[in-house]
Amino acid sequence: MFVVFDAIYTEGGVGRACFRLNLTQPAVSHALGRLRAMFDDPLFVRSNHEMTPTPLARQIITTVRQALNGLETTLTHASRFDPARTPKRFVIGLRNNLEAPLVSALINRISTVAPLVEIATVRSERANLERELAAGTLDVAIDTLLPISAEVRRVQVLSEDIAVFARRDHPDLRKRLDAKTYLRLEHVCVTSRRSGLSFEDFQFQRLGLKRTVRLTCQNFATACHVVSRSNMLLTAAESVDSVLGDPDLLQCLPCPFPITPHVNYLYWHATAESDTTNQWLREQLRATAAQMEESRSGRKKRSSTRTRGVPMSASVPAE
Repeated sequence: MFVVFDAIYTEGGVGRACFRLNLTQPAVSHALGRLRAMFDDPLFVRSNHEMTPTPLARQIITTVRQALNGLETTLTHASRFDPARTPKRFVIGLRNNLEAPLVSALINRISTVAPLVEIATVRSERANLERELAAGTLDVAIDTLLPISAEVRRVQVLSEDIAVFARRDHPDLRKRLDAKTYLRLEHVCVTSRRSGLSFEDFQFQRLGLKRTVRLTCQNFATACHVVSRSNMLLTAAESVDSVLGDPDLLQCLPCPFPITPHVNYLYWHATAESDTTNQWLREQLRATAAQMEESRSGRKKRSSTRTRGVPMSASVPAE
């Protein structure tokens, strides 16, 4: 309707507005009638074969044109996302063990090239992941391998070896951590499951092993704080120590058992496949994950305290 209003105002008549908009006269007259009813004002009066705008029409024309220009700009640039100039808020579904290292690296990567981009990370229930991606309440998500429909696309982005964390001055780990000591000590387990085996315990079960879990919690920060103040051990992905304010409180040791690395996937909905804003975000996350893996690989070469686990072909439950 407001496009019709602008055309009549510019052209000075309904007929010329019809020609400009390539619409029939009844269609333009109908739109004008709806505008008159909306504003309770004739908007235009006929004078000397011209449609003269009323004072109200003159009052609102600037606002109408600004709104139309803004809409046209939005539609024009919708397919050409410019991170340097376009304000955009991205919402990423992310588990808490990856949030600290990945978000920190991502912000460092994009802060200069995308000064108007805002990043928000949220924890999404896995049962709702597809619905949230489809609705756009999540732009992307990063999680372990999940059973999900073909409407959700995925690509592997980050593989993390499983390590064992203990307090720096642990009395039983003065030299190394062997299998016998590992099984003798008590453990902290982090899982979002109310029942069933965790990622690590599922693999221990396949090996015919059972450890003593003294504490089960939902948050890796909690687990790290508990481990830093007790003789319990935490078995988790290598990035977990980043959630602790002072990582020097913990030592990171190779797991004495062949545990499959923890593999993360980047998820997005098929409807966002060709969206340039979503494509840009996915590119930044994949590049950030690759940078993290490269940095971790470099640290491993300089440290003798970390070794890779032996890969297994067994599938494991999602945490």
